[in-house]
Amino acid sequence: MVRYTGPKNRVARRFGVNIFGKARNPLLHKASAPGMHGAKKKKKSDFGLQLEEQQKLKAVYGMLTQGQLVRYYKAAAKKKGNTSHLFIQRLETRLDNVIYRLKLAPTIFAAQQLVSHGHILVNGKKVDRRSFEVRPGMIVSVRPKSQETPIIKSAQENGSRDVPEYLSLEAGKFSGQLLVEPHLDQIPFPLPINIAMVAEFLAHTN
Repeated sequence: MVRYTGPKNRVARRFGVNIFGKARNPLLHKASAPGMHGAKKKKKSDFGLQLEEQQKLKAVYGMLTQGQLVRYYKAAAKKKGNTSHLFIQRLETRLDNVIYRLKLAPTIFAAQQLVSHGHILVNGKKVDRRSFEVRPGMIVSVRPKSQETPIIKSAQENGSRDVPEYLSLEAGKFSGQLLVEPHLDQIPFPLPINIAMVAEFLAHTN
């Protein structure tokens, strides 16, 4: 499994948003863009705009690789329906993202670690694959022995995030479930992302 280990604060500063939901906001003391005296703004080409939207999407879901994004897009393109919506639904229902949305982890990266280290159960069985697809009705929970983990408890106490309406959380039981496939307008992105533009970009470059 590929795990991002690069500079997270730099990514957040680039987009001007605390994109990963870190408790220590990386924008508080360094509001300028990365680079000496802040990067100078230049007018972006269509390609540059599409690339930036794609980079936002990668970041939101835990710094996915280009290969991962391409695989999700190709799988969505093979199905009947709106490709952009099917594409984002698959990203949104990744197990690591569901754990994050259920407030069982403070950040998407913490959610990735919890899954990879075997702290998460799906329908009562351990699943350590971050990309596991959660389907409506599946029960996602924290292993009983892991429920006292400090990052899990602090995430549950965080009042700055709400659980999206397509998910149901039983906080006292450290569990929840996906009720329905999410609609694009229900997904709480930390910054605007043009999903259709990303899909168009992937369709023409892969």
